[in-house]
Amino acid sequence: MSQFTKEIPSHITLADFCKGIPKDVFPIGRLDKDSEGLLLLTNNKSINHRLLDPKFKHSRTYLAQVEGIPTKEAIQNLEKGVEIKLKKSTHTTLPTKAKLLDSQPIMAERVPPIRVRKTVPDAWIELTLVEGKNRQVRKMCSKVGFPVLRLVRISIEDLTLGKMLPGDLVEMEENEFMKALKLR
Repeated sequence: MSQFTKEIPSHITLADFCKGIPKDVFPIGRLDKDSEGLLLLTNNKSINHRLLDPKFKHSRTYLAQVEGIPTKEAIQNLEKGVEIKLKKSTHTTLPTKAKLLDSQPIMAERVPPIRVRKTVPDAWIELTLVEGKNRQVRKMCSKVGFPVLRLVRISIEDLTLGKMLPGDLVEMEENEFMKALKLR
C-alpha cells in the first residue's frame, strides 16, 4: 500500500520499506494496492497540488500488461480519450500518448505473479497521462476491451524508475527533485 499506515494487519505498507523516515514525509500520487512502480515521497506540501491537478499537465508514464493484443483502433481510442466511470459520474479522459510495445519490458518479477491464461495472449502498452483519476489506466484499458493484468508507473515528468527494484529508495536534493518534476 502506498501509505504508511496499515488498514488491516496483513497489509505491507511504506513503513515496512522506509525505516527512519521523518513523520512529516508523505507519498505524492498514490498507487493502488495492485499497482507498482515509481512513488514520490516528500515533506513539501506545495508539490502535491501542482503535480496532481490536471490543469498543470504533469506527465506520468505507465507500462500496462493487458489481456489480449490491442488493436490499432483501441490504441487510437486511448489516445483521444475514453469515457470512464468515477464514483457516481462519468469522465472523458484527456488525450493520452499510447503505444503498443513490440516486446515485454525488462523488470523485476511481480509478487504475487499475475494470473496467466495459456489460451489468451497478453501484450504491453505504454501510456503517458496528464491526469490521475482513481484507477484511470485500468478503467481506460478495460473500456477499449483489454483488461490490465499488471500496471507499473515508470516515470513522473523526468523522474524515472530506471533500474530501481521494489523497495529501493533514492534520496534527492530538493532543487534536483523540483527540476526533474518541472516545478522550477
